[in-house]
Amino acid sequence: MKKIFLVLMLGLLVAAAGCKPKNHNAVPVADGFNVPEVADVVLYQVNPRVFAPSNSFQAIIDRLDSIEDLGVNMLWIMPIYPIGEVKSKNSPYSVKDYKAVAPEYGTVDDLRMLVESCHERGMGVILDWVANHTAWDNVWVAEHPEWYTQDKDGNIIYPPGTDWTDVADLNYDNKDMRAAMIDAMCYWVDSVGVDGFRCDVADEVPLDFWNDCIKKLRETAQPRGLIMLAEGSNPENFKAGFDLNYAWEFMGAIADVMKGDAKVGKLVEVDKHEYKDLDRNKFKLRFTTNHDEATKASPITLYGGAKASMAAFVATTMLHGGMLIYGSQEVGYPETINFFHYVPVDWNANSAMREEYKKLVAIYNEHPALRSSGKVVPFDDDENNVLCVDRVLNNDNVLVIVNVRNDAHRINIPPMWQNRTANNLVTGEQIDLRTTVTLQPYQYLLLGK
Repeated sequence: MKKIFLVLMLGLLVAAAGCKPKNHNAVPVADGFNVPEVADVVLYQVNPRVFAPSNSFQAIIDRLDSIEDLGVNMLWIMPIYPIGEVKSKNSPYSVKDYKAVAPEYGTVDDLRMLVESCHERGMGVILDWVANHTAWDNVWVAEHPEWYTQDKDGNIIYPPGTDWTDVADLNYDNKDMRAAMIDAMCYWVDSVGVDGFRCDVADEVPLDFWNDCIKKLRETAQPRGLIMLAEGSNPENFKAGFDLNYAWEFMGAIADVMKGDAKVGKLVEVDKHEYKDLDRNKFKLRFTTNHDEATKASPITLYGGAKASMAAFVATTMLHGGMLIYGSQEVGYPETINFFHYVPVDWNANSAMREEYKKLVAIYNEHPALRSSGKVVPFDDDENNVLCVDRVLNNDNVLVIVNVRNDAHRINIPPMWQNRTANNLVTGEQIDLRTTVTLQPYQYLLLGK
């Protein structure tokens, strides 16, 4: 009897934890692979619908050497789950089954192969997770209508304040739904070997859920670590266990500055605001585009040309860490990308731009001052046309200078850099600095001592 009682108690404890016992057939993580430290993450966003119209996982595997060659160390794969067919818009964010793979992408085994292939190359994988809502034909709707938000007449509703009519809003007052959600997330960590999640509209999901969920996920992943990214700007996300959240404010600022609607000093102001009171091991994800922004305009269009888009990328990612590249921007895809449908990208286009991204990522990876919460020392440009910041961490020091305008501008060199020889980290050349430097339209300098 005592033995039976102990077994029953163990079962109850596992159920209460929200995650099932570890799967002894779980995918082993490649020998020697470690999830990168948060400060070192270089994230590459994978939209499967720009890789192939079918069997996308295999198409992504076929391009992994090229992605690795860019210098990235983490892949974020947009939602891979079956898409709802009721009230459908064909959005991958309308999830029909949290524990399955959409046929257009491949199979669960194909996804396992993709994750394993990434690990073999030293790259981690995070999945996109949609915790705020499900498709209308998700099995939960029929079996557990109480798991959803309902109106006064008992009808399930789509998320309030949105036009997301293709999805049903989840009710986080229901503890059973919370446990099922955590269990589904644990499945991908345990059985497929993923290294974390990018959590869609994280600010709309209660913080106490994220706190419980992330604790359970990290327990499931032990002894390896996880990277948790919140699509949101609420600083409380970090207290709930997230490692990164979105730098939406900076994205708006860089767009305004590059279009000439704001002075360059706004970038420093926003940077200070976004990092105010953040712990040193927490980061904002900085980007010049992503899947949402690319539906409106390509970086080429948004920032005013190819050179301008590169200047915007340098100003955005070299100021305070948290680098994201959206798959397609490295080849200068010039049009919008509607992620609700397949959009073919020519991965052989604009090889010079791709090489420039590769150089910039290499510099970022080589210099911890650029990707850390170390000192950000700004220097005023009287005309507010050139971003100039000194990045310092211990013995590492990089001077970042970016002309955000389409005409030449001269700027005073910071005193500690004047009258000395510096290394141009982009070209590999040495530069004899005096007291001023003139930058050509959209030119940038990354200088090391």
